[in-house]
Amino acid sequence: MEELKGQKCIFCGKKTLTLMQDELDIPFFGKVFAFSMKCVNTECNYFKSDVEAAEIKDPCKVTFEVKDKKDLSVRVIRSSTSSVKIPALKLDLRPGPAAEGYVSNIEGVLERYKKILESRRDTTDDDSERKSIKNLLKKLWKVQCGDIPIKIIIEDPTGNSGIISDKAVVEKLKVKK
Repeated sequence: MEELKGQKCIFCGKKTLTLMQDELDIPFFGKVFAFSMKCVNTECNYFKSDVEAAEIKDPCKVTFEVKDKKDLSVRVIRSSTSSVKIPALKLDLRPGPAAEGYVSNIEGVLERYKKILESRRDTTDDDSERKSIKNLLKKLWKVQCGDIPIKIIIEDPTGNSGIISDKAVVEKLKVKK
């Protein structure tokens, strides 16, 4: 892993930014580069990460059905350009300027959704929205317990994302022009 400390942070302007780059060889996916920036200034705490395949890949749509608790350990590579959807729960995480790429597993993806939902639940003033989010969190918990099957769909116009399993269905993504 290459690390460069003491760089100027793009947000707070202090020389407290650490840049990291690592090359990973992910079985059945190939080589990827993992990048991150982290500001250690406690008043800033800026963080950004991404994952990029070493070789050029075609735009892809990957669908994986989570049927039981074993499926939670399946490896997931998500680039910052991809969207992650869970249609049964009406969850759709779209890329944007603050989107992060990561290497995780299905359980990690669900935990990321859980944190987003918990934050929204804790900050909304709308009682009906809070109730709706609580119901979603209960369903998410049942998925994590292996009680409710779901499909996870990753769409990536750069092809830098994937779900590493024989059960994953990979299709060409039709990119809108």
